[in-house]
Amino acid sequence: MPKEPAVPDQPPYIAIRHVSKRFGATQALNDVSLSVHPGEVVAIIGPSGSGKSTLCRCINGLEKIDQGEIHIGGTLLPTGGAALAEIRARVGMVFQSFNLFPHMTILKNITYAPMRIRHTPRADAEREARALLERVGLSDKADAFPQQLSGGQQQRAAIARSLAMNPQAILFDEPTSALDPELIKEVLDVMVELARHGMTMVVVTHELGFAHEVADKIVFMDHGAIVEEEKPEAFFQRPKTERARAFLSTMLSHRALVPAS
Repeated sequence: MPKEPAVPDQPPYIAIRHVSKRFGATQALNDVSLSVHPGEVVAIIGPSGSGKSTLCRCINGLEKIDQGEIHIGGTLLPTGGAALAEIRARVGMVFQSFNLFPHMTILKNITYAPMRIRHTPRADAEREARALLERVGLSDKADAFPQQLSGGQQQRAAIARSLAMNPQAILFDEPTSALDPELIKEVLDVMVELARHGMTMVVVTHELGFAHEVADKIVFMDHGAIVEEEKPEAFFQRPKTERARAFLSTMLSHRALVPAS
Protein backbone atom coordinates (compact mmCIF):
# COMPACT_ATOMS: atom_id res chain seq x y z
CA MET A 1 0.00 0.00 0.00
CA PRO A 2 1.45 3.40 -0.92
CA LYS A 3 2.14 5.92 1.81
CA GLU A 4 -0.61 8.42 2.60
CA PRO A 5 0.54 11.83 1.34
CA ALA A 6 1.51 14.54 3.81
CA VAL A 7 -0.58 17.69 3.75
CA PRO A 8 1.85 20.63 3.51
CA ASP A 9 -0.97 23.03 2.57
CA GLN A 10 -2.32 22.62 6.12
CA PRO A 11 -0.70 24.41 9.05
CA PRO A 12 2.18 22.40 10.53
CA TYR A 13 1.21 20.12 13.38
CA ILE A 14 4.64 20.68 14.97
CA ALA A 15 6.14 24.15 14.51
CA ILE A 16 9.58 24.84 15.97
CA ARG A 17 10.68 28.48 15.81
CA HIS A 18 14.20 29.72 16.65
CA VAL A 19 14.72 27.22 19.47
CA SER A 20 17.96 27.22 21.44
CA LYS A 21 19.01 25.05 24.36
CA ARG A 22 22.17 24.93 26.47
CA PHE A 23 23.49 22.39 28.93
CA GLY A 24 26.03 24.41 30.91
CA ALA A 25 28.70 25.52 28.46
CA THR A 26 27.39 23.24 25.69
CA GLN A 27 25.12 24.74 23.05
CA ALA A 28 22.91 21.72 22.37
CA LEU A 29 20.50 23.54 20.02
CA ASN A 30 21.25 26.76 18.19
CA ASP A 31 18.39 28.71 16.59
CA VAL A 32 16.55 25.65 15.24
CA SER A 33 13.41 26.14 13.15
CA LEU A 34 11.43 23.26 11.64
CA SER A 35 7.88 22.52 10.51
CA VAL A 36 6.27 19.08 10.50
CA HIS A 37 2.96 18.87 8.64
CA PRO A 38 0.13 16.39 9.23
CA GLY A 39 1.01 12.99 7.78
CA GLU A 40 4.64 13.97 7.20
CA VAL A 41 7.56 11.73 8.16
CA VAL A 42 10.64 13.76 9.05
CA ALA A 43 13.92 11.89 9.57
CA ILE A 44 16.52 13.71 11.65
CA ILE A 45 20.03 12.45 11.03
CA GLY A 46 23.54 13.57 11.87
CA PRO A 47 26.60 12.66 13.93
CA SER A 48 26.44 11.84 17.63
CA GLY A 49 26.15 14.97 19.73
CA SER A 50 24.58 17.03 16.96
CA GLY A 51 21.43 17.84 18.95
CA LYS A 52 19.03 15.34 17.37
CA SER A 53 17.80 13.68 20.55
CA THR A 54 17.74 16.98 22.44
CA LEU A 55 15.44 18.42 19.78
CA CYS A 56 13.17 15.38 20.03
CA ARG A 57 12.98 15.70 23.81
CA CYS A 58 12.28 19.43 23.60
CA ILE A 59 9.33 18.81 21.27
CA ASN A 60 7.77 16.60 23.94
CA GLY A 61 8.60 18.95 26.79
CA LEU A 62 11.07 16.55 28.39
CA GLU A 63 13.69 19.29 28.12
CA LYS A 64 12.82 22.95 28.58
CA ILE A 65 14.07 25.27 25.87
CA ASP A 66 16.02 28.45 26.65
CA GLN A 67 14.81 30.49 23.69
CA GLY A 68 12.25 30.24 20.91
CA GLU A 69 8.83 28.62 20.69
CA ILE A 70 7.38 25.19 19.97
CA HIS A 71 3.75 24.89 18.87
CA ILE A 72 1.87 21.57 18.83
CA GLY A 73 -1.39 21.59 16.90
CA GLY A 74 -1.40 25.38 17.01
CA THR A 75 -0.88 25.49 20.80
CA LEU A 76 2.26 26.89 22.41
CA LEU A 77 4.02 24.05 24.24
CA PRO A 78 3.32 24.49 27.97
CA THR A 79 6.15 24.27 30.47
CA GLY A 80 4.42 21.87 32.86
CA GLY A 81 1.26 20.81 34.63
CA ALA A 82 -1.91 19.31 33.20
CA ALA A 83 -1.57 21.27 29.95
CA LEU A 84 1.80 19.65 29.19
CA ALA A 85 0.40 16.22 30.12
CA GLU A 86 -2.36 16.73 27.58
CA ILE A 87 0.16 17.63 24.85
CA ARG A 88 2.16 14.51 25.68
CA ALA A 89 -1.00 12.46 25.30
CA ARG A 90 -1.33 13.83 21.75
CA VAL A 91 2.36 13.42 20.86
CA GLY A 92 3.67 9.96 21.66
CA MET A 93 7.34 9.19 22.16
CA VAL A 94 9.30 5.99 21.64
CA PHE A 95 12.74 5.86 23.26
CA GLN A 96 15.81 3.84 22.35
CA SER A 97 15.73 2.06 25.73
CA PHE A 98 12.05 0.93 25.47
CA ASN A 99 11.15 2.30 28.97
CA LEU A 100 8.57 -0.41 29.63
CA PHE A 101 7.54 -0.98 33.25
CA PRO A 102 9.41 -4.20 34.16
CA HIS A 103 6.93 -5.23 36.89
CA MET A 104 3.92 -5.08 34.55
CA THR A 105 2.84 -7.46 31.81
CA ILE A 106 2.89 -6.12 28.27
CA LEU A 107 -0.90 -5.79 28.34
CA LYS A 108 -0.75 -3.72 31.55
CA ASN A 109 2.07 -1.58 30.12
CA ILE A 110 -0.19 -0.65 27.21
CA THR A 111 -3.41 -0.10 29.20
CA TYR A 112 -1.80 1.90 32.03
CA ALA A 113 -1.84 5.35 30.42
CA PRO A 114 -5.29 5.16 28.77
CA MET A 115 -6.83 4.01 32.05
CA ARG A 116 -4.99 6.50 34.26
CA ILE A 117 -4.91 9.58 32.02
CA ARG A 118 -7.93 9.12 29.75
CA HIS A 119 -9.98 7.16 32.33
CA THR A 120 -10.74 4.52 29.71
CA PRO A 121 -12.69 1.59 31.20
CA ARG A 122 -10.49 -1.47 31.71
CA ALA A 123 -12.42 -3.65 29.26
CA ASP A 124 -12.15 -1.04 26.51
CA ALA A 125 -8.47 -0.39 27.22
CA GLU A 126 -7.65 -4.10 27.12
CA ARG A 127 -9.61 -4.64 23.91
CA GLU A 128 -7.72 -1.79 22.22
CA ALA A 129 -4.41 -3.02 23.63
CA ARG A 130 -4.93 -6.51 22.22
CA ALA A 131 -5.79 -5.04 18.83
CA LEU A 132 -2.58 -2.98 18.93
CA LEU A 133 -0.52 -6.01 19.94
CA GLU A 134 -1.91 -7.86 16.94
CA ARG A 135 -1.04 -4.86 14.76
CA VAL A 136 2.62 -4.96 15.85
CA GLY A 137 2.83 -8.77 15.68
CA LEU A 138 2.75 -9.47 19.42
CA SER A 139 -0.73 -10.88 19.95
CA ASP A 140 0.71 -13.85 21.86
CA LYS A 141 2.77 -11.70 24.27
CA ALA A 142 0.01 -9.90 26.19
CA ASP A 143 0.71 -11.75 29.44
CA ALA A 144 4.49 -11.76 29.14
CA PHE A 145 6.77 -9.45 31.11
CA PRO A 146 9.25 -7.18 29.29
CA GLN A 147 12.29 -9.24 30.33
CA GLN A 148 10.74 -12.26 28.59
CA LEU A 149 10.79 -10.47 25.23
CA SER A 150 13.62 -9.79 22.81
CA GLY A 151 14.74 -6.21 22.31
CA GLY A 152 12.85 -5.97 19.04
CA GLN A 153 9.68 -7.28 20.67
CA GLN A 154 10.05 -4.82 23.55
CA GLN A 155 10.38 -1.93 21.13
CA ARG A 156 7.31 -3.04 19.19
CA ALA A 157 5.44 -3.22 22.51
CA ALA A 158 6.65 0.32 23.28
CA ILE A 159 5.24 1.48 19.93
CA ALA A 160 1.91 -0.19 20.75
CA ARG A 161 1.93 1.56 24.13
CA SER A 162 2.40 4.92 22.41
CA LEU A 163 -0.40 4.17 19.94
CA ALA A 164 -2.77 3.30 22.79
CA MET A 165 -3.16 7.02 23.54
CA ASN A 166 -4.32 7.60 19.95
CA PRO A 167 -1.64 10.25 19.33
CA GLN A 168 -1.70 12.76 16.49
CA ALA A 169 2.08 12.39 16.08
CA ILE A 170 4.86 10.14 17.37
CA LEU A 171 8.47 11.04 18.11
CA PHE A 172 11.03 8.25 17.74
CA ASP A 173 14.38 8.82 19.45
CA GLU A 174 16.85 6.33 17.94
CA PRO A 175 14.32 3.48 18.24
CA THR A 176 16.66 0.82 16.85
CA SER A 177 20.03 1.88 18.28
CA ALA A 178 19.82 -0.51 21.25
CA LEU A 179 18.91 -3.50 19.09
CA ASP A 180 20.98 -6.27 17.59
CA PRO A 181 21.13 -5.96 13.78
CA GLU A 182 18.82 -8.92 13.17
CA LEU A 183 16.08 -7.30 15.29
CA ILE A 184 16.12 -3.90 13.63
CA LYS A 185 13.98 -4.85 10.63
CA GLU A 186 11.01 -5.99 12.70
CA VAL A 187 10.82 -2.56 14.37
CA LEU A 188 11.33 -0.64 11.14
CA ASP A 189 8.58 -2.69 9.47
CA VAL A 190 6.10 -1.48 12.10
CA MET A 191 7.25 2.12 11.59
CA VAL A 192 6.87 1.77 7.82
CA GLU A 193 3.27 0.65 8.31
CA LEU A 194 2.57 3.64 10.56
CA ALA A 195 3.97 5.96 7.90
CA ARG A 196 1.88 4.32 5.19
CA HIS A 197 -1.25 4.93 7.26
CA GLY A 198 -0.48 8.64 7.52
CA MET A 199 0.96 8.94 11.03
CA THR A 200 2.85 12.19 11.57
CA MET A 201 6.34 11.10 12.63
CA VAL A 202 9.63 12.67 13.67
CA VAL A 203 12.32 10.00 13.62
CA VAL A 204 15.82 10.50 15.00
CA THR A 205 17.74 7.69 13.35
CA HIS A 206 21.00 6.31 11.96
CA GLU A 207 19.03 3.97 9.68
CA LEU A 208 19.65 5.82 6.43
CA GLY A 209 17.92 3.20 4.31
CA PHE A 210 14.71 3.74 6.27
CA ALA A 211 15.10 7.50 6.02
CA HIS A 212 15.67 7.29 2.27
CA GLU A 213 12.65 5.08 1.62
CA VAL A 214 10.07 6.36 4.08
CA ALA A 215 10.77 9.98 5.03
CA ASP A 216 9.16 12.92 3.26
CA LYS A 217 11.96 15.17 4.48
CA ILE A 218 15.52 14.70 5.71
CA VAL A 219 16.86 17.07 8.36
CA PHE A 220 20.64 16.91 8.76
CA MET A 221 21.96 18.38 12.02
CA ASP A 222 25.45 19.21 13.22
CA HIS A 223 26.63 21.15 16.27
CA GLY A 224 23.07 21.87 17.38
CA ALA A 225 21.94 23.43 14.12
CA ILE A 226 20.04 22.31 11.03
CA VAL A 227 22.62 22.22 8.23
CA GLU A 228 20.39 20.84 5.47
CA GLU A 229 16.66 20.20 5.05
CA GLU A 230 15.79 18.38 1.83
CA LYS A 231 13.67 15.68 0.25
CA PRO A 232 15.42 12.29 0.53
CA GLU A 233 16.37 11.95 -3.12
CA ALA A 234 17.98 15.38 -3.22
CA PHE A 235 19.80 14.95 0.07
CA PHE A 236 21.24 11.50 -0.57
CA GLN A 237 22.15 12.10 -4.21
CA ARG A 238 23.15 15.78 -4.08
CA PRO A 239 23.98 16.97 -0.55
CA LYS A 240 24.69 20.70 -0.60
CA THR A 241 27.27 20.99 2.16
CA GLU A 242 30.68 19.45 2.65
CA ARG A 243 29.67 18.44 6.17
CA ALA A 244 26.72 16.39 4.89
CA ARG A 245 28.86 14.83 2.15
CA ALA A 246 31.48 13.80 4.71
CA PHE A 247 28.81 12.31 7.01
CA LEU A 248 27.24 10.27 4.22
CA SER A 249 30.64 9.11 3.00
CA THR A 250 31.55 7.88 6.47
CA MET A 251 28.24 6.10 6.98
CA LEU A 252 28.20 4.49 3.55
CA SER A 253 31.78 3.29 3.84
CA HIS A 254 30.68 0.82 6.50
CA ARG A 255 27.63 -0.66 4.78
CA ALA A 256 25.29 -0.03 1.87
CA LEU A 257 22.65 1.90 3.78
CA VAL A 258 20.97 3.73 0.91
CA PRO A 259 19.46 1.76 -1.96
CA ALA A 260 20.50 2.68 -5.46
CA SER A 261 18.05 5.00 -7.14
